[in-house]
Amino acid sequence: MAPDITATVLDPLLDLLFLRGQVVELEQVTPRMRAVRLSGPGLRELSWLPGQHVRVHVTDARHPRAWVSLMRDVLRTYSIWSYDGRTLELRILDHGDGPGARWLRGLAVGDEVMLGKPEGRLVLAEAAPYHLFAGEETAAVAFGAMLRALPAGTPAYGVIEVAGEPDRLALPRGTDLTWSYRGGRTAADSATLVAAVRELPLPAEPGVAYVAGEARTCQAVRAHLVRERGWPRRSVVVKPFWAPGRRGMD
Repeated sequence: MAPDITATVLDPLLDLLFLRGQVVELEQVTPRMRAVRLSGPGLRELSWLPGQHVRVHVTDARHPRAWVSLMRDVLRTYSIWSYDGRTLELRILDHGDGPGARWLRGLAVGDEVMLGKPEGRLVLAEAAPYHLFAGEETAAVAFGAMLRALPAGTPAYGVIEVAGEPDRLALPRGTDLTWSYRGGRTAADSATLVAAVRELPLPAEPGVAYVAGEARTCQAVRAHLVRERGWPRRSVVVKPFWAPGRRGMD
C-alpha cells in the first residue's frame, strides 16, 4: 500500500507552521459575535500579552488549494479575549460572507483548529499617565483583554462604536467607557467614533492611545489626537484591522 502523503509529509509540515487546538466550547456572546474556546496540548503555556491576536487557518489545510493562496484566502486574524495557560478564547465577529464567516458558522465542539502563536504590537504601554481606547466592534475583543490587564486604579478612558445596543460586548471596567451607536451606517462610513473621542474630557497632558478597527477611521482618530489635542504621534498606537474592499490589513 502506498504511504499516506498527508501523514508522512503534510502533517509534519503543518506542525512546523501551526499550533493545533480543539474546540471545547462555543458561546454566542452577542447576536454577531461568537466565543470560541480552544484547548489541547499544543496550546499550553504559550507566551501572550493582552491585546495580541492569532492567525487561524479557516479552510482545510490539507487541501492542495490551501497552499496556492495561503495568505490571501485561508488565514484570518482574530484577537484573543483570554488565555489561562491551557484554554485560549477567541471572540469572533461574523462580518457576513467570506471564508472566516463560513468557518465560524460551521464550527462544532470537537473540531480541530490550526492557528499561529500569539503576536502583535497592540499591547499595553508599560508606563502611561492614563490609557485611551478607541475602536469599533473589531477592536472590542482586544480592548477587553487589555482593560482586564490594567492594574487597579489605573486611569482609563475610551469609546467603542457599535451598530446598536445588542452589539455591546460585556467588557471589564465597562462603566469607564463610552458606547456610541452608528445605527445602519457601516463603520467605514461613520464619523461617530471620531466625534465621540473629540467629546471625551481627557486630561490636559497626553496619555497613550490604542486606536483599532477600520483603517480610515483609525487615521481620523489619530489625526484628531495629534492635530487637535497636540499628542505626540508616538503616543498613539494604531492597529487597522480592516478596510472596505481589503481582505486584511496584516
